[in-house]
Amino acid sequence: MGAVKTRRMPRAVREQQMLDAAVQIFGRRGYMAASMDEIAELAGVSKPLVYLYLNSKEDLFSACIRREAAALTQAVRAGVRPGLPADRQLWEGLTAFFTHTARHPDGWAVLHLQARTHGEPFATEIAALREELVAFVTLLIAEAAREAHRDPDLPEREVAGLAEALVGAAESLADWANATEGVTARQAAATLMNFAWAGLGDLMAGRPWTPPATEDG
Repeated sequence: MGAVKTRRMPRAVREQQMLDAAVQIFGRRGYMAASMDEIAELAGVSKPLVYLYLNSKEDLFSACIRREAAALTQAVRAGVRPGLPADRQLWEGLTAFFTHTARHPDGWAVLHLQARTHGEPFATEIAALREELVAFVTLLIAEAAREAHRDPDLPEREVAGLAEALVGAAESLADWANATEGVTARQAAATLMNFAWAGLGDLMAGRPWTPPATEDG
């Protein structure tokens, strides 16, 4: 059998075609089980061409992580309209997040499941994605505090902690939503808003929950 015949097309287009195939294979089979032969076959190109464009399996996986991370952060940022009340901005950001992860389950599996379990350099790529999302949510929470108080006094550390908690909850809920039949992006976003915003709303209104006193006072 002869080599796979490839139709001439711009390099950037061909590379995206390879990345599409790689994300699907990595997302469904995992990094270790995925083979370059499978990826090349799905992309409709020869394996040597995949190596020529993307160097190695490790480099290919890193390229998939970078592309999927950029697409996710762009989707979340694009989903939030400036000027709306803070709760609406958070709602739109969460809806955009869950919509994207639902539409791209293989990409989300690459980001949240595969990349986290194979060490460096993949862990660094994922840490950068998470830092960007946390920073964005931190700004939303800080804006909510400014809306609620003329002199916002939420400590910076507390705002950062709330953002970390919210992003972590969204990540876990995306896994659950993608694995649970019939759960829509809006339902997942509403679940997290009901879980998080009720508490945030009280906090913004000056009614924070306080832990009980210890026995020794």
